[in-house]
Amino acid sequence: MDSFHEIFGDLPDPRADNARHELVEVLFIAFLATLCGATSCSDMEEFGLSKEPLLRQILTLEHGIPSHDTFSRLFRMLDPKAFEAAFREFMAAFGVAAKLGRTKGVVAVDGKALRRAYEVGRSHMPKLMVSLWGAQTRMVLANMLAENNDEAGAALKLIELVALKGCVVTADALHCHRKMAETIVGRGGDYVLAVKDNQPSILADAKAALAALPKDAVPAGSRDNRHGRQETRSALVTSAPGMAAKHAFPGLKAVAKIVCRRGTDKPVERYFLLSRQYTAAELLRIVRAHWGIENGLHWALDVVLDEDLARNRKDHAPENLAVLRRMALNVARAHPDTKTSLRLKIKRAGWDENFLFDLIRHMR
Repeated sequence: MDSFHEIFGDLPDPRADNARHELVEVLFIAFLATLCGATSCSDMEEFGLSKEPLLRQILTLEHGIPSHDTFSRLFRMLDPKAFEAAFREFMAAFGVAAKLGRTKGVVAVDGKALRRAYEVGRSHMPKLMVSLWGAQTRMVLANMLAENNDEAGAALKLIELVALKGCVVTADALHCHRKMAETIVGRGGDYVLAVKDNQPSILADAKAALAALPKDAVPAGSRDNRHGRQETRSALVTSAPGMAAKHAFPGLKAVAKIVCRRGTDKPVERYFLLSRQYTAAELLRIVRAHWGIENGLHWALDVVLDEDLARNRKDHAPENLAVLRRMALNVARAHPDTKTSLRLKIKRAGWDENFLFDLIRHMR
């Protein structure tokens, strides 16, 4: 609790001066409730009431357990930028405590729609949360709500917040643009960016460079046979001299192609821009690691914490509660019990107070 207070205690309290419940205590109860599977502010209140004897061992709770209205009001009013900054500070301290080490390897960038977080009459435009995902630690490094659903702009701002030395940033074609490449290189990182028809001239030159490879060039390959389907992949990488200058694309050193085939389906070709000439085998590993953000984060948020069903829509509540869910998943995932699924860890935390304490012990 001391480390939690040190990090979140400096958050500006948006409530009136006569607010009865301490800000950090409300946040801590909300965090523990989410770690135990709470998916709404009503759940947080119910968690607090059922665990009040336990919470009083840690917290003062001068005015008892906050109501669901108190939780809701706080998350609606709390400055999301300040809360996200505290999240990043928490993750840095948590990484040291859990001996996770410095961020390195693949850092994936992607957005996820908060499906129910929309204003009345705008169900076609739910809010969008963009995350940076550390593929090696399988944890969220930073988050940001995309203003006006500008995912590319939000991703760029996130990249500017994180030290990338020793990292390779992966992203889909939406983020394949000069400013993103410049920012990644400027932060000390490398990139593997998918390129599609949204960049027609550079895609054409990438295809031409790969077509010029000798016919006897041997691609690297991989094969998976999971979830009842077989998928094969082959990759080719070649240098791209002159393309960086021709297209004013910072750091561009090589281009690559991966051909995927699932079962008897038609093969799908994907092209990439690289800031370093990786081997074909390295490229396959990097691109596969990128999909951890879908399987390890987005899928877990929906299946374990029902994010797609979260109906928080007002003010800053959607993004603040989204950050809280990601923080809870990070803590649960860091627990050394690798045989227990994330879903069961969340359930067990609610059932077993000793296990809950074991989870948060890593925060010290």
